[in-house]
Amino acid sequence: MESVYIHIPFCENICTYCDFCKVIYHGPWITQYLNALINEIQDKYNKEEIKTLYIGGGTPSYLTPKDLNYLFSIIKKLNLSKELEFTFECNLNDINEEVLTILKDNGVNRLSIGIQSFNEDKLKFMGRNHTFTEAEEALKLCRDMGFNNINLDLIYGIPGETLKDLKKDIELFLKLNPEHISTYSLIVEDNTKISNDGVLPIKEELDASMYELICDKLKDKKYNHYEISNFSKEGYECKHNLHYWNNEEYYGFGVGASGYVDGIRYDNTRSLTDYFKGKTRLREEILSKEDKMYNELMLGFRKIEGISLKEFFKKYEINMQEAFNLNEVLKKNEILVKNERIFINPKYLYVMNEILIKILWFISVFLCYTINSRRL
Repeated sequence: MESVYIHIPFCENICTYCDFCKVIYHGPWITQYLNALINEIQDKYNKEEIKTLYIGGGTPSYLTPKDLNYLFSIIKKLNLSKELEFTFECNLNDINEEVLTILKDNGVNRLSIGIQSFNEDKLKFMGRNHTFTEAEEALKLCRDMGFNNINLDLIYGIPGETLKDLKKDIELFLKLNPEHISTYSLIVEDNTKISNDGVLPIKEELDASMYELICDKLKDKKYNHYEISNFSKEGYECKHNLHYWNNEEYYGFGVGASGYVDGIRYDNTRSLTDYFKGKTRLREEILSKEDKMYNELMLGFRKIEGISLKEFFKKYEINMQEAFNLNEVLKKNEILVKNERIFINPKYLYVMNEILIKILWFISVFLCYTINSRRL
């Protein structure tokens, strides 16, 4: 395990679309939470050198300076690499000189800022409130404080949003000149405000046009489209998230966090009460070799460069084409093979899920054959 994710669930307010584990900030809970976090890390962490660390939420930047310093004192118990990529999620309205100084002094070298949009109607729909001028000032302060690796989140596909609206958002994001942009089409998740309000997703044709617009605009500005939803300037790909997409193991600490350790995928409890009592794990799944191969495909095909056939063989001692019958999707050029890598044809990226469903059918046939072979 070379990567750690730490979840901080506290927020000033709850966004209408958010289904992550979160709770409205309540001061007395913070110390309890961080004490429980210490206990989980001491119980589960095996002293490996950590090369990527990501603190997300929730809104970790909403913690007080005192709480932030306590959090970083916990993090110092980890064996951190000198080449550590250390990402910290920030809300735009929380960015100030005091907070940035604490982050800088404690080794944070990558900021991920949840802007989402500058369109007033979209922001109101999402339960957010900020302006482009505020974003300009905040990013200037970040640059002045020495942060030169900044991600901005963009959400699109809001009901009522037009291509013209999205184009304007993209132009404003590009004016801020971030090193990395993560884009997300709105998903109406269960148990969110917009789901409870009966909000419906936009039409698929419009969603596809919006995705194509984003890809074209960011490509024109020399952003590398390296994962289905992520774009970066050269050399600024998110190493932490690539760790996930490469199907590598990682620790997940905190309420609602997920992890993958020693061949076991797990989800932590979403209950603060249970977490305070040390009842951290909600569920665990021991993965078979076939499960791991399946995940390798599902995660690896999210990357634009796809999956290394050499690495697949090195991990599983079987050729990928031998393991899974991909002839149909290869014949249709939905999947391509080049330079010993297998990947989704770029012109079919938007319908990637449909392609994966086909692959899933082939995988299920393979798994049935494997299981039956073991019984003979």
